[in-house]
Amino acid sequence: MERHQDVVIRTVEERDIRFVRLWFCDVLGTLKSIAISPSDLENAFTEGIGIDGSAIEGLTREYESDMLLRPDPATFELLPWRGEVAGTGRMMCDVLTPDGQPAASDPRRVLKDAIARAEAKGLEFFTHPEIEFYLFERGYEPGQPLRPVDSAGYFDHVHRASGQDFRRTVIQYLEAMNIQVEYSHHENGPGQNEIDLRYADALTTADNILTFRTVVKEVALSMGQVATFMPKPMIDNPGSGMHTHLSLFQNGRNAFHEPGAEYGLSRTGRQFIAGLLRHAPEYCAVTSQFVNSYKRLWGAQEAPSYVCWGHNNRSALVRVPFHKPTKGTSSRVEFRGADSAANPYLAFAVLLAAGLAGIDGEYDLPEGAEDTVWQLTDRERRALGYEPLPTDLFRALETFESSELMAETLGEQVFEYFLRNKHVEWDRYREQVTSVELDATFYRI
Repeated sequence: MERHQDVVIRTVEERDIRFVRLWFCDVLGTLKSIAISPSDLENAFTEGIGIDGSAIEGLTREYESDMLLRPDPATFELLPWRGEVAGTGRMMCDVLTPDGQPAASDPRRVLKDAIARAEAKGLEFFTHPEIEFYLFERGYEPGQPLRPVDSAGYFDHVHRASGQDFRRTVIQYLEAMNIQVEYSHHENGPGQNEIDLRYADALTTADNILTFRTVVKEVALSMGQVATFMPKPMIDNPGSGMHTHLSLFQNGRNAFHEPGAEYGLSRTGRQFIAGLLRHAPEYCAVTSQFVNSYKRLWGAQEAPSYVCWGHNNRSALVRVPFHKPTKGTSSRVEFRGADSAANPYLAFAVLLAAGLAGIDGEYDLPEGAEDTVWQLTDRERRALGYEPLPTDLFRALETFESSELMAETLGEQVFEYFLRNKHVEWDRYREQVTSVELDATFYRI
């Protein structure tokens, strides 16, 4: 840690960095930031920088306003859109109480605790997200139709399209910040793009996702566009998911891999999937945390709506992708339920907790889904045992609230705040009178 601190201080001096931004997020995953001068760096590392936590969503109770930010020196990077000389650096931070203890309300702390529980079993947790988002023209006003930057579709190569320039710039910035990208392409919806980050440990990936969202929005603004990670911004076009590949390693070996087993999937891997399936209704409020999230899940456009798994079945909640038989490290499971607006720290924490519950409880994995689940009738799905995910945020919160696993994983403070905040969101949504209601009843009744 001290070596990392020395490297940061030396880099700041050599590059003539004028500001260092300390990044953290609230319980919903919204990025927060304060800037300090280079002269305050050493104090930030040793004592932390004080903030008023009562101003941050869910960070403290009203009588616990004083909090500290302690930057993680291993996460120091320059913000490439601010230039390399006389520029700006950033570090991800842990939130601490005034006595230097990890804050119960810090989402990064929630994930660290979940990872620590896995490490106590000798397991390392790795993730690889595929992040979808939309690009729209500037000038949107409430009540007016959204204007995507193009009308292209899945994998389309659009000549002279701004999306290609956009993705290239985003990737250049990400790689300048040591965030490695695996793929990028146009997605199914007009103006919709996907950029996939390479495998990394779960904490690094969560930090990278928070950075990714910021880079995407910065580049969009610089090009006169607006980027959104809203789960379902348009009725007639696909939502934006964050399909995430998950794997566990033990003693340097992929714990999900077993040579000769069906799909190369080990008993541990099967139990992990079983945990993801059994607890899916409980954690759904975290991986799909907004009212709008359920319009993606139930929008009839390739989002998983039912609790099942399958091999290369893209209609399933959990998919076991094809792996190279000679490459055991490639064995993994793909969780398709999260959307791009999820708090990555909390989402990874609850997915890991559900998977570990399956391993600890030796859950049996049900038969995999071979059919395209969306095309089955309700009767056929019931006969096959495919239970639906919650159909809206209210139903998701009902199951979440009764879950001991979620309360234990998130901790009392995050659990209670998340629940309270989401009930407020649902109540505000329920109070609205929409154009659909007006069209259906205003002139007809």
